[in-house]
This record gives sequence, C-alpha cells and structure tokens, in this order.
Amino acid sequence: MTPRIDFTSDAFFRDPPKGIATLRASGPVVATRFPLIGDVWVTTTHDATAEVLKDSATFTLRKEDGKVAGLRWWMPKLVTTIAKNMLTMDEPDHTRLRSIVDEAFRRRAIVAMEPRIRAIADGLAGELFAAGSPADLVQRYARILPLSVISELLGLPMADRPRFIAWANAMSSLTNVVSFFRLLFAFRKMRAYLEEQLRIARAQGGEGLIAELVQVEREGGRISPDEMVSMVFLLLAAGSETTTHLISGSVYELLKNPGLRDWLEQDWSRAGLAVEEFLRFVSPVQFSKPRYVRRDLELEGVRLNKGDRVMVMLAAANMDPSVHDAPERLDLERKPNRHISFGTGIHFCLGHQLARIEAACALEALFTRWPRLGLAIDASQVHWRKRPGIRAIAKLPVVADGGGNRQAKSHSADVEQLVAN
Repeated sequence: MTPRIDFTSDAFFRDPPKGIATLRASGPVVATRFPLIGDVWVTTTHDATAEVLKDSATFTLRKEDGKVAGLRWWMPKLVTTIAKNMLTMDEPDHTRLRSIVDEAFRRRAIVAMEPRIRAIADGLAGELFAAGSPADLVQRYARILPLSVISELLGLPMADRPRFIAWANAMSSLTNVVSFFRLLFAFRKMRAYLEEQLRIARAQGGEGLIAELVQVEREGGRISPDEMVSMVFLLLAAGSETTTHLISGSVYELLKNPGLRDWLEQDWSRAGLAVEEFLRFVSPVQFSKPRYVRRDLELEGVRLNKGDRVMVMLAAANMDPSVHDAPERLDLERKPNRHISFGTGIHFCLGHQLARIEAACALEALFTRWPRLGLAIDASQVHWRKRPGIRAIAKLPVVADGGGNRQAKSHSADVEQLVAN
C-alpha cells in the first residue's frame, strides 16, 4: 500500500528527501491523493518524470473535449479563463502561444537586464532593515525583487507594485478549497487590471513585454483576447512566485550552513554553480500540473489506464539517487547537475534564464551588504506555507548581525510579533 504523505505539512517541506524516499520505496509511479486535484498518479524517479514530460502526445494537459486535467467541475469560469494559457495547452495550441511570447522575449534581451537586476537587488538589500530588525526576508526582499523585475520587464507602472505584492501574497495563501474561493476576489481584480493595461498598450503603445505582445498580435500572431490576458497573468505570476521561493529557500540553506556560505562569499563567480544546486535541492516547484493518460500503457513497469491522471514530482526527480550522488546533501560544487526544476520537453520553463540571473544577483547583493546576516530564530522554527506543490517559506526573520540563538533571544518579542503577523 502506498504511504499517505501530507504534501502540505511542515514535516514534508522541512525534509523533502525523507518523504520522497518513502514514496519511491513504493515504486517509480505511485497512486495518491493530492490536495485540490484528487486521485492521481505521482512519479518518484527522474526517468519516469522525464518520460511523462517529454511524451506530450501520450500525457496531455487536456482531454479530447478540451477539459483541463487540473481543473475540477466546481471551479468557476473565471479560473478556466485565466487557465487558458500555454502551460495548460497541448499541441498545436501550445506552440502557437509559445511562439508569440518567444518572439516578444527575443525583442527584450534578458541577459542585458543583469545590471538592472543587480541594481534593484542592491537597493532592496540596503533597505532590508529600514522598517526595523528583525526583518522578514520573504516579504522585504525575496518577494519584492522578482516582482519588481517582472513588472519592469512587462512595462507595468512602478506605482502599481504594491498591488502586485498584495496579489502575490493572496496567491501564496492557496492551500485548500476555502482559500481557493477567497483567492477569486484577487483574481478578478488582477484580470481587470491586466485588461486595462492591454487596452492602454493597444491604444498608446509603450515599453515592455506587454507592448511587445501587442505588437506581435498586430503582426498576425493568432491569440484571442482571453488568451492574451491569461498570457500576461502567467508572466506576472509565474515570473515572480517561484523565484521568490528559490531566493528565500537558498538564503535559508546558506544561513543554516556557514561553511557553504563562506565558500560562496569567497568567490561570487561561483554563484551560477550554486544556483543550479539550489534549484535542485530547494526545488521550489515540487510538482507539475496534472496530465491525462491518453492510452493504456506501462510507465516504468506500472500499469496506467487511459483517462488516469498523472503528476510528475520534480522534487523527486531531483532527489533520485540513480542520477545524483548523495542527493540528500546540499553540494554547491555539484557537477554535473542534471536537475529538472525547469521541466523538460515542450513546456520547458520560458523564464529559466531570468530566474537564474535573479537568484544569483539576489544572493550576492544580500550577503555583500549584510555579511553577518543571521536567522532571528532557530532553523527548526521556520515554517512553510501549506501550499500543495510549492515549497515556500512562510516567513524568514533575519537580523543584520548573525549569531543564531543569541539574536533570537535578544529580539524575542520582535520575532514573536513578526512570526504572528
């Protein structure tokens, strides 16, 4: 019998290798129940994960009638409209939409943005403790940096960034059916806002990806109004949410491991290598979207039937001992590093380059500005959001002059208030 794993528990998020090893002991593909999704098969090995992601004809995001595998019958139309993006599309619609955004991205050189990203990170690092100490690194730094970058990339007004932060916080609260319906209010406001930004871009042009998307649309790109709104929604949300958790998770690991932190601070040219290992070890995106099995088959020796649903567990692929030596160990010098955090196949992450640059800039700016940064609480007191599929630290209280428990005690009242809020 497959063990029941609570994919939203602190125990699972605190020690993913342990839970993953328990699942893998039951087989390369196991039947389980996933929050909000229901009954589903889950892959536990690198090979099974890669096969599902690469075989987009057998494992599809939609049924023949167009129904999205991850949507339930009770979800309102607003959600199905927002979900009309390339992440929920099979061929040929996926390529149609992907080519539009690829063209827009080609017109905006991502690598050329690195100096600007570094400047934003430097500024945010300098303001980390402006409101006092301890500071929540998630809200004061890890969330604001990628939101600032993606909103600037899209060409959205700087004055509107507090809205994005509020919406991002609302999305992070998604844990169950009740919170899902609470989130609908934020979805409605986001959709109305993005529709207005697209209207302005169509009427006045402008700078940024939104204006580029509108230009591609004018030049013959086949995309419906709903698909355009969903595209911008996806870029804003996906372009910030997962990078937030990559940054906060990476900082958390470095603060727990002084030796690794010292190794990285000795030579920041190592940051790119370190980020690859953080992508593997932290694995902010734990699972892919569900897919339908389009025919009866065996996957790694496990019988699946047509109509079944399967989710690949990216975190499990990243912890597969047949691919990675001592996968439970954080090794910033790991080479080669065949992590699969950005997926593979036709849905390989569009923003992989941007996420890598942001994470490297975020770590260097933070630890250069605050070389004695430390946790304001014991590492065991750090909690994760109960959000299925995403490994997201809820709050990460830090102090400028590290010292572990000494700081936690001296700031105990402030820490208790910060964690409670």
